[in-house]
Amino acid sequence: MILHRLYEQRLIRFMKGRPRPSHVAIMCDGNRRWARENGFTDVTHGHRVGAKKIVEVVGWCEEQGIDTVTVYLLSTENLGRGADELELLMEIIGDVSDEIASAKGDFRLRVIGRAELLPQELCDRLSEAEERTRDNKGVRVNIAVGYGGRQEVVDAVRELIGNLAGEGVSAAEIPDRITVDSLTEHLYTSGQPDPDLVIRTSGEQRLSGFLLWQSAYSEIWFTETYWPAFRRMDFLRALRDFSTRQRRFGK
Repeated sequence: MILHRLYEQRLIRFMKGRPRPSHVAIMCDGNRRWARENGFTDVTHGHRVGAKKIVEVVGWCEEQGIDTVTVYLLSTENLGRGADELELLMEIIGDVSDEIASAKGDFRLRVIGRAELLPQELCDRLSEAEERTRDNKGVRVNIAVGYGGRQEVVDAVRELIGNLAGEGVSAAEIPDRITVDSLTEHLYTSGQPDPDLVIRTSGEQRLSGFLLWQSAYSEIWFTETYWPAFRRMDFLRALRDFSTRQRRFGK
């Protein structure tokens, strides 16, 4: 532990004066594999341990002056898992939202995804947690629940076209009104900056539909570490790596 703290301090010194991301998106992957490899017959224990990690990591983001964090908790594909595991996941997601809303960091919670796919009890818990943090001034925390990147784009197009039609824009004129900027305004993350850095744990090296539109020019950082075992040292290593990259934004 002493060596870890010394290494963390070294990383912090290295990053002094270097660029930091303003928005970090995190794919919290590997909960079940962590549980299996640590001898737990009930893999849902990994979800419980992973859930406790989320508020801790948001606190690390606050320490580093990061304004926005988006955490991928439940994809639309995850909704096809077994009933028992899903029931537990729904409970854990509700607990995570409560913990974020109650944290002393004054965090601002926003839920992104398809709420209609979730149980009403969970929707009510999420809405209540959002309302409790509405006037907070701390780190903005998006939790992606019932989220799919392709579906987000489809929903944005539908909403944009519906609004244009409601304004009386003709069918012939609508295509010219669909632009990158106008569509961005209808994404779940409307009004927020795109993520500068996407972190995925567990060794998988793909986005799996996470923030497909928003992460077009994000820096991606992968780690073999499973989410429940993700340490402050790992987080700082991701920031160090980000600080050394030359971002080109397609230029």
